[in-house]
Amino acid sequence: MDPSPDTPGAQPHKQGAASNHTGHDNHDKHEGHSPAMFRDRFWLSLALTVPVVFWSVHIQELLGYRAPEFPGSNWIGPVLGTVVFVYGGLVFLQGAWRELTDRLPGMMTLISLAITVAFLFSWVVQFGLIDASALWWELATLVAVMLLGHWIEMRSINQAQGALKELAKLLPDTATRITEGGEERVAVSALQNGDLVLVRPGESVPADGVVRKGESDINEAMITGESRPVKKREGDEVIAATINGVGSLRVEVTGTGEKTKLFGIMRLVADAQKSKSRAQHLADRAARLLTFVAIAAAAITLGVWQLLAAAIDFSVVRVVTVLVIACPHALGLAVPLVVAISTTLGARNGLLVRDRRGLEEARNLDTVIFDKTGTLTLGEFRVVAMAVAEGMAEDEALRIASGIEAESEHPIARGIVKTAEDKGIDVPAANGFRAITGKGVAAMIEGTEYHMGGPALLKTEKVQVPPALQEAAEAAASRGQAAIYLVREGRALAVYAVADAIREESRDAIAALHERGIQVAMLTGDAQAVADAVAKELEIDAVFAEVLPDDKASKVRELQAQGKKVAMIGDGVNDAPALATADIGIAIGAGADVAVEAGHIVLVRSDPRDIPRIITLSRATYRKMVQNLWWAAGYNIFAIPLAAGVLAPWSILLTPAVGAVLMSASTVVVAINAQLLKRAKL
Repeated sequence: MDPSPDTPGAQPHKQGAASNHTGHDNHDKHEGHSPAMFRDRFWLSLALTVPVVFWSVHIQELLGYRAPEFPGSNWIGPVLGTVVFVYGGLVFLQGAWRELTDRLPGMMTLISLAITVAFLFSWVVQFGLIDASALWWELATLVAVMLLGHWIEMRSINQAQGALKELAKLLPDTATRITEGGEERVAVSALQNGDLVLVRPGESVPADGVVRKGESDINEAMITGESRPVKKREGDEVIAATINGVGSLRVEVTGTGEKTKLFGIMRLVADAQKSKSRAQHLADRAARLLTFVAIAAAAITLGVWQLLAAAIDFSVVRVVTVLVIACPHALGLAVPLVVAISTTLGARNGLLVRDRRGLEEARNLDTVIFDKTGTLTLGEFRVVAMAVAEGMAEDEALRIASGIEAESEHPIARGIVKTAEDKGIDVPAANGFRAITGKGVAAMIEGTEYHMGGPALLKTEKVQVPPALQEAAEAAASRGQAAIYLVREGRALAVYAVADAIREESRDAIAALHERGIQVAMLTGDAQAVADAVAKELEIDAVFAEVLPDDKASKVRELQAQGKKVAMIGDGVNDAPALATADIGIAIGAGADVAVEAGHIVLVRSDPRDIPRIITLSRATYRKMVQNLWWAAGYNIFAIPLAAGVLAPWSILLTPAVGAVLMSASTVVVAINAQLLKRAKL
């Protein structure tokens, strides 16, 4: 059984192209069904079942009352029981037809066989062809209970995906578009790339875009799982459906409809919930095997009781009860519900599972390989260390340097400016900026001229360098970092070590992996000295430096040949082969699309701390799958003999309706246990 419930890509009225995204296996027992359909059929079937039970002779004898008699009262059971069979049982009969057409008999086949046997047997009795008691009340209650069980199941699955459906609702219906003539309110579906929209405080961002004017904090928790609002200023990207804070933003639209990150997230989650893990295939095989076991057990039950000279109606009741109680309902739900919950839980925490097998295998990892640039580091230059001369404060030295370099487009210059901005330092205005060819730059800051440059500048201008600054520069060079000096009147005031900055989150990520007993390696095309410096700071276990893009996959295979279970984390085009080669490829969501497509799992917020969370989710998911499979399979070991009547000598017998209740109770236990996965702390 594989429910593969519907997951919307977005609401149909939202952004036009964002239509419902539905996926089912060919033999999906709930294809085209909804909780509302089962609910409606259950309530009507229940209403018809009550009089069938009330006027049942067996129930009257059991409870000691006498139902009113009137002309035709003896036809209440046959007529209403038939209506319940046709109306309430049709969904099961249709499901059985699909299973048999696909040559994959399962739960629907068993249910249909049980109610059909009861229905035909009851009419044979009704027409007086055999002397026995009809099973009208058992048939009606059985159908009603089965509809209730399926309603509960469908509600559980839909609730597991409720977070994704709520995301679609966050998209506004309209947006404020800015034109040459002013502002106009338009449908979100009318927005196009290049449009400029106004996002007021408290409003939802209508489309993916880039901030062109304004500054505000954006709540991205519903997309990335980041609990704190994210500061957005000019040039920063914003995501559709996130919530604006107290500032107003003018945003240039870069993606609408199916091109938004929201739609992409929902598509990935829907695809992941369709993909089957090994545990799911095991559950499917077990459910099909149980179907054949149940049919065989029913046949044996009938034969044994007839050999023991039992009444035919007694034997048929035993057969129907066996077929009902052995339905692989819980077994079929055991894995799919866990899949739905774990995939949605991951998405809410910024972990998009593209392939279920990737999440399943994560629990077995013993080695994680990180690409360096853009994964463990920002992929941008920053001042990673600095030293200042006596009498100069670090913040003041950084303020002056940022003012000088603000006019330059050189990556190192931009790194110095960005470092100052990250620290909240105001960048002063510079006058008379000029480049000193091959040596550096010069500018006036608040009436004083400063120079900035490397060793060539020091040599040309015969700059005096204090010993402390010289030592800091030599240390930076040993780490493969650029050393840039701030000079005034022939004297060095500060030296800045500029390099690709390590993400602050990387330290926590690697420490968490070590706590889980996982070895961490780093893969980079950078020089050995640069790689060793990063590895030392982050306490990485193994380093592969100066690796060409084409050789990254071979390094993964090298570790796999040692018997390692390897995960590769990367963000670039040249990481895609390695991501595909690894046992688990984990793509940084902000990276190149080809890398994202190659990964089994995508990190929405590009946070390496999410790697340990993947492992935690994988282990918690696997535990729930195993618990549910054991319960669902073990239940039948006791249920089938009990339904067959092994305790009949002690007057302990189950009716089909009681069997249906027990089977449904087993399903509820599995569903509740799966729901407990939501409590997992990632």
